[in-house]
Parts: sequence; structure tokens; C-alpha cells
Amino acid sequence: MSLKHIYFTLFIVTITKLVFSQETASVYGTINDDKGVPIENVNIAIEGVAGGVKTTSDGKYTITVEANKNVVIAYSYVGLKTIKKVVFLEPNEKLEFSIKMEIDVVDMKEFELAEEGNRSSTLTKVNPNLATQMAGPNNSIEAILKTFPGVNSNNELSSQYSVRGGNFDENLVYVNDIEVYRPFLIRSGQQEGLSFINSKMVSDIHFSAGGFEAKYGDKMASVLDVKYKEPEEFAGSVGMSLLGADAHIEGASKNHRFTYITGARFKSNQYVLRSLDTDGEFKPVFFDFQTYLTYDISEKWEIGVLGNMALNRYKFIPQTRQTEFGTINEALQLTVFFDGQEVDQFQTYFGAISNTFKPRENIELKFITSTFSSLEDEKFDIEGAYKINELERDLGSDNFGNVKFNRGVGTFFDHSRNTLDATVFNAEHKGKVVKEKHTTFWGVKYQRELIKDKLSEWSFIDSADFFTPRPADSIGYVDPNAQPDQLLELKEVLKTRISLTSNRYSAYLQRSWQWSRDTVAYTFTLGGRGAYWDFNDEFIFSPRTSFSIKPNWKRNFLFRLAGGVYYQPPFYREMRDFDGVLNENIKSQLSYQVVLSSDYNFKAWERPFKFTSEIYYKHMKNIIPYQVDNVRVRYFATNNADAYATGLDLKVNGEFVKGVESWFSMSFMKTEENLKDDFYFKNFNSDGVEIISGYTENDVVVETKRIEPGYIPRPTDQRFAFSLFFQDYIPKLPDFKMNISLHYATGLPFGPPQSRERHLATFRIPPYRRVDIGFSYVIKKEEKKFKGKNPLNTFKNIWLSVEV
Repeated sequence: MSLKHIYFTLFIVTITKLVFSQETASVYGTINDDKGVPIENVNIAIEGVAGGVKTTSDGKYTITVEANKNVVIAYSYVGLKTIKKVVFLEPNEKLEFSIKMEIDVVDMKEFELAEEGNRSSTLTKVNPNLATQMAGPNNSIEAILKTFPGVNSNNELSSQYSVRGGNFDENLVYVNDIEVYRPFLIRSGQQEGLSFINSKMVSDIHFSAGGFEAKYGDKMASVLDVKYKEPEEFAGSVGMSLLGADAHIEGASKNHRFTYITGARFKSNQYVLRSLDTDGEFKPVFFDFQTYLTYDISEKWEIGVLGNMALNRYKFIPQTRQTEFGTINEALQLTVFFDGQEVDQFQTYFGAISNTFKPRENIELKFITSTFSSLEDEKFDIEGAYKINELERDLGSDNFGNVKFNRGVGTFFDHSRNTLDATVFNAEHKGKVVKEKHTTFWGVKYQRELIKDKLSEWSFIDSADFFTPRPADSIGYVDPNAQPDQLLELKEVLKTRISLTSNRYSAYLQRSWQWSRDTVAYTFTLGGRGAYWDFNDEFIFSPRTSFSIKPNWKRNFLFRLAGGVYYQPPFYREMRDFDGVLNENIKSQLSYQVVLSSDYNFKAWERPFKFTSEIYYKHMKNIIPYQVDNVRVRYFATNNADAYATGLDLKVNGEFVKGVESWFSMSFMKTEENLKDDFYFKNFNSDGVEIISGYTENDVVVETKRIEPGYIPRPTDQRFAFSLFFQDYIPKLPDFKMNISLHYATGLPFGPPQSRERHLATFRIPPYRRVDIGFSYVIKKEEKKFKGKNPLNTFKNIWLSVEV
């Protein structure tokens, strides 16, 4: 039996349950909108039972249900959020249940801004449902973030992103209050696999691009805070595409003390990889399994278990590659023929247990233990024979565009045997006390890291194609020891073994106040966090604060000022230099940040919109310089630079098309760094002309000048970026929908390959452009029922989508 048949059978068997009962009870009440106005003709039905009732003109209803069993009552109305209530009633029992129905953020008929939430915070609320709707090869939560202002990514196959001039390692990611990590040895997006976050299991997402609160950890760029669901009823989903499949199941016990949600995902992006310049056999296989379980020991005590297992295997057998480059006056063609293969395996295991205790309604105490383990193995032996040809550029020639003559040939060989075993153990306590005018947060954490790293990689280049390895020449030698050894000059040799064990301790305290005066609303947050790392015996303290004011204006404005001191203690990657040596004297990077924001809620065409703007400045010290190759970040492992980042982020979102949310984002940003030891020397002759070796005729040095490059662009210096996510539908056929994602960003700086001279990275790659278009059709909606015993009635939603 195929995998999809197994998924379908399990899904149908699990959700099919026939229970017959003759005794009844009743539920009654009143239904109003969010302004307290009664709603007429609200549909009230029992899931799995035909028929139902509707509210009267004064919003009242009464519905009869079966007794002695869990019954799910669904309240639905066009344009409003569907509400479900699970009841278990005794025979003849009457239950009052009155509700207020809110505008639906997902329904096509109406829309409410998902970001409204807590406007006084730097956190932005993200709608997790958009992850499955957004077109692209990587349907993940991170794909949504990449359309936000200040967030950049030039690789659609990767879930990594940079925020306001930071790199991939400067972003915090939390799932249920537990920090998760990105892989260590990943070099390219096609190796990366699935994002840790399973969007089908998510209930709540918040994202901050800077100026976040002290309760979040020590990173300099951003924070992504994700919460998984605690379901109230049984549900499930199955999805299949050319790039993979996913399934999830969720539910709760009859008394709702036990909840579960489990998801499995499979992905293979070999169809996408076939479009790359390098032809070959791609065999990427990525699998992920996650589960989140909760059990209420009592009304005040809940235990939660979060587990994750990810098995990723990437196999690549390259064959040929052909690339054309150069200019109109010098058109060149590079052709490479390959032999060998690459086989990478990345295994990640994650487990966490949380105990949440609420001694009072306004007090929450949480105790969390977690373990993260990553086993990574990278092996490749790839030989390439290449030739560089010049193309005919004479428009009048019959050979135009074809090879004119050969410039040269050569060979290369790349070898790697890298393994890494990393384990991170955490034990922490978090607390929260909510009072009428203020909320207090606190926490303490212990973290132990165990890392074993073995690196063995080298490259060999024969640009003249004449070097042939052979045994040492023994002709004419009597003593074998006197024979000269044949030298084989290798490039980028890296051989090292590292074993590292260290402990980190951290704590934070934060309080937020809310008050109003003369109908003007204020919010003030003040907090601080401290941390100690025994590897370098360093203690850091990070104060952070924010203030917001909502004036009593006719127009709905809110202004916010946030900032503080943001340290980033080095993790293993930042400590290891290009030669594989650990810097035992490395210190935390430091960033002073200030963010001034405003958001304006308004209506246009009688529909809701929001316009947000943020201007920020970050002054950074003790920066660890790095280079970026695809998604691989290589650090210099020294605190030898100062840097800054400044910019403006703009976003407008709302109902450009009635009933669906769309947005446009625009960012202006500049980030530069000044390395303290990147000086170099220039030699000049008696004519005052710089001497260029092999080119300048008068090469007698009479003067040498020391050059200080000063501030140079950082590897993430992307001056302008524009993104949009736009949704539309056919008015007479609203179940047929379309969405488009568009990205444009100016080029990033780059320099000579394999050069460690940062000041040479003054060139710019071409701008990044990408457009993804998706079409979908809803075959069945939740409120739609087919006649008879149609098996499709088992499903809430069924849809088909096509992406370009």
C-alpha cells in the first residue's frame, strides 16, 4: 500500500465514530457582533449531523443536542469567524452559551487586520495560515517573514533570512519558549531541508525586527516567537505536491485534560534543482516528524512535551556546467565536466518537557528542560575539468555567439570529510504576574553545550592542466632517502579536531506598565538581562526599554520608541576561524539600538488598512567580521571591527481587494564596518605612479604608503528592497483565488573568491528578482455539505493549488 493510501486510511478511520443515543439536552443563548449588536440568521449546527438552527432577529437561539457525549457545536456566519463549542451535557440539562462573533481574518468575504494585537510592542503578529497559501518552493513561516520590511533573503530554497544588516546567526527563534538552532555545516540552500517550524501545528506567531524586550535572548537582529496549538477537538490534514507531502493530526480527550498534535513532513526539491546551471543527478530527501502533547494534572498544573526528529540526506552527482559571462567586448564561456559525488547527512533531534503551574489566575510559573542534538556529516570528492572559451561577438559573423577560440583549460579537485556532533542542554524557569496596570516577567536559565567537530577538507587546482601526480623519480639515485619528494600544492586546506564543553547562565527581569490620562494611552516597558559564560569568563548586562503613546487624535495613530543594549555571546561558529582554530579570548558582540516607530490605522474604500514606518540606528562594537558564501557564514573569529546599520522600513497592508489581506513592503538600509587590522601597503615609483607587479615599467620603489580602508560595506549591505504579497479572487467565483509574491533587492557586495581581504569586497552582484504566482480552488468548504453519504463530507476543506 502506498504512503498516501496509508495516510488516507488512517485519517478516515480515526475521525469516523458512530455513537447512537436517544437522550437529549439543549444549548441556548444570544449571539452579538463585536459591538454588541444582535446578529440574525447565524447558522448553528452540530458537526456531523444534518440540519441546524438559525438565530432570530434579536440574536437568540436554542439547539437540541445529544446527551452523555461530546458534541461540537459550530456557529458560522458569512464574514465572521466560525466559533466551535464542545459540550458534554446530562440528559435534559440546559446550558446557556452567549458569544460575540468577530470579523474573520481569513474568510474571503471580510477581513480584520491580523497585526492589530498589541500595538504598543515591537512584535508583529503573523498569520500562520498564509504559509500554505503563499506561492514558492519553500512554503514555510520564514517565507512570510521574507516579505516583511527589513527582512532579506537572496535564496528561495533556504529558510534563512537576514534582518536589518545582520546575518543568519543573529536571529532568535523560539518554539513554545524554547530556543531552536540552525544547522552548522550547511553550505547551500539545496542542502538545508525543512524549517524547524511546522506551520500546520502553529497557533500563534510574533516577529520583531529589532528593539525587542529583555525577556528574549541575547542576539542582535530579530526574534521569532512561535506557539504550537493545544487543540480542543479532533482535526487533521493531508497535503501533497511535486515537492513533497505533509500530514498532521490533532485532538483532545473527552475531558480536554489531554491534547495532542502531531505532524510529519517529506520534501524533495530535485525538480527545482534540475533548473540550476549545473546538470547532474540530485537526490535530496528531507523528513521531519514533530509532536506536542499536553496533560492537565489539575486545573493549575499542566505538563507539555515537545519532540522533533529531522532526517535530511542530500546526494549530488554533478555532470556538466556551462556558464556564460563577461561583457559585450569580451564574451566568455566556462564549461566544466565533473566526476565524483557529494553525500551529506544532517540529523537533528529535539526534546523538551515543560511544567506550567498557575497558583492563581494572574500568576504563571513555567519550568522547562530541553535537549537539542545535531549530527552532521559532509562528504564529497568532486573532480572537474574545465575550459574557458571566447565567444564570437561580431554581429556580421556566421559564427556569432559560438566559440571563437579556446582561452585555456584546467582541472580541480575538491575533497571533504567533515563531521560535527553538537548537543545543547537547557534548564530554565520563567514566570509572569499580571495585574491591572502592569505585568512582570522574570526568568533564569542554565545551558550546557557539548560540541565535537572534525574537519578535513582541501582543494587542488591545476590551472595549466599539466600537473600529473606520479611516484618520486628514482633514476640516478642510489639512496632512496635522497630522492626529492614531489610537492602537491593544495588550496584551502583545513584539518582540525575540536572538542568543546562550556556552560552559560542567564537571567532577566522585566515589567510593563499601561495607563491612560486624558484619553491618551501610554505603555512603558523596562527590563534587563544578564549572562555569564565560563568559556571566556565574561559577564554581560543588557538593559532594554520601550515607550508608546496613543494620542487622542481623530486619526488612529500610535508612536513607539524602543531601544537598549543588545549583546550576542559567540556560539561555536563565531569562535572558529578559517583555519579551524578556536579563539579562546573571543568576546560578545555589542549593539546599541534605537527604533522609532509609528503605525496608522485607517480606512480606504470602506475597508481597513494599516501603514507602519520604522526608522532605526544600530551602533555596533566588538564585531566579528565574516564572509557569506550562499548560506554558509565563515567567521574571522576575532573582535576586530566596529560597525553601524541604519535604515527606514515602510509597510502598508490591508484589503486592497475586499475580503483578503495584501501588503507592500519597502526598505532602505545601509550597514558598514571598520576593521581595525585591514590596512595594506601601496608602493610608488619616482614618477609618483603606483607600482603594479608585472605591469608598471618603472618598478623601483621610492615610497610606500599605508592605506586604511576605513568603513566598508558589510556582506549584508543591501541598500534597497521591495516586496509584496497580493491576493485576489474572481468576484463571481470567490473559491477561485490567486496570490503573487514579488521580491526585488539591490545587489550585495562581493570580492575575489577565496580572498580573506575584506576591503576588496567592493563589487556588487546583480539585483535579486523573483516572482511566484499561485492559483487555488476550494473544492469543499467547511459549511458545504454534499447530498447523501458522500465521503467528502468527512473533510472540512479540500483545495487544489497550482504555482508558477
